[in-house]
Amino acid sequence: MRSRRHFLATASAAFSAVPLLSAQDPNRKMKTVLIGSGWWGLNILREALAAGRSECSALCDVDPAQLNKASEDITSITNASPKLYRDYRELLDKEKPEIVIIATPDHWHALQTIAALKAGAHVFVEKPTAHTVNESRAMVRVARESGKTVQVGLHRRIGPHHVNAHQFLRSGKVGKVGMVRCFVHSGGGTEQPRPNGEPPDGMDWDLYCGPAPLRPFNSRIHPGGWRMFMDYANGIIGDWGVHWLDQILMWSEEKGPRSVFSAGSRPLSGPPVLTPEKQTTDAPEVQTAIFQFENFTATWENRRFGENESEKHPLGVCFYGTSGTLHIGWRDGWTFYPAKKGDPVIHENHQLQEPDGHNLRLLWDDFLKAIDSKTSPVANLEAAHRSSLLPMLANASMKLGRSITWNPDTESIADDPAASALLSRKYRGPWEYPA
Repeated sequence: MRSRRHFLATASAAFSAVPLLSAQDPNRKMKTVLIGSGWWGLNILREALAAGRSECSALCDVDPAQLNKASEDITSITNASPKLYRDYRELLDKEKPEIVIIATPDHWHALQTIAALKAGAHVFVEKPTAHTVNESRAMVRVARESGKTVQVGLHRRIGPHHVNAHQFLRSGKVGKVGMVRCFVHSGGGTEQPRPNGEPPDGMDWDLYCGPAPLRPFNSRIHPGGWRMFMDYANGIIGDWGVHWLDQILMWSEEKGPRSVFSAGSRPLSGPPVLTPEKQTTDAPEVQTAIFQFENFTATWENRRFGENESEKHPLGVCFYGTSGTLHIGWRDGWTFYPAKKGDPVIHENHQLQEPDGHNLRLLWDDFLKAIDSKTSPVANLEAAHRSSLLPMLANASMKLGRSITWNPDTESIADDPAASALLSRKYRGPWEYPA
């Protein structure tokens, strides 16, 4: 088991090594492709091109409008037109890429990552690793067998203010930590059903849904809204939550919790709607979770209403220690609130990459360094896998309406067939669930 010291040392080393990366082999360009050519996928690909080590040979998307827009964008940068594909399997077969960027909805991550690894490519896949626990476990198995490098889009592992906050945490100035709280409070408000309709011209909606259930097309799902549909993602805890829960595992020496309990509801919008005529999202508007680790308790909470300026920090993770509380946030940097009255508050501003406020550049450079040196990247698949399991387990508990006992060493649930069944899900044919 890797210690928290290893994680933080790796992150710090990766950050400090970024300026040296381009000197390793500036003329070595790797054949790079993008699967999922929406806004975020293009952000990643732009960083790949800016690093000077990638040559974009192809783009893949089931929506030709997104595909053509992405192609125009990349052509304007490179003065070369990438080949365009609808089906990732055809792309992998014909292009034989060295690097595959995967920025599709969560329900596609496992199959596409596994296919790319088996095709001999290194993979940069967006977080979370997968949609269900056993998909993620299959990804880890294939990655080990392939020997290829996999970086997961947990960019807060390498963000400077996050790394510095963990160094402060490890210094002992927070004292002994007994509780960790992760939270995201955002807007959203009430939701009314939206009429179903026809997919955009030329879009392959059946392939978009792939192994997931074939819902009627709805513009609330595509483009961009799929994260709040549990067929394709895991709600806010799976989107935002995995970043902050990952911060817990960066700090902790534990592989995972011993038990998980979660509850969620839709108090404003009411029960989900899904009919042939209309539908709503179905992820909870409010969700809480309790993760009982061996040496501490961690909680998660989110809500899609009640956002207001009275809250000092609208999102992030708080480590509650005997000497004070450390909050690690996003655009508010990190802040330590001492327990001893009169001691000064300690604060560090963020060091984010604009305009999006993330650190993709650092994460991509770390990915290239890991490929070159055959070392583990800072957001390696095995670490990201453990963090990605936490939202999945919380959602399984919420679905069951009770707690789950989890063995983080064997990654299994003993003597609980109903809970164990939720570690996988049935795929829609002809897609086959990965072993």
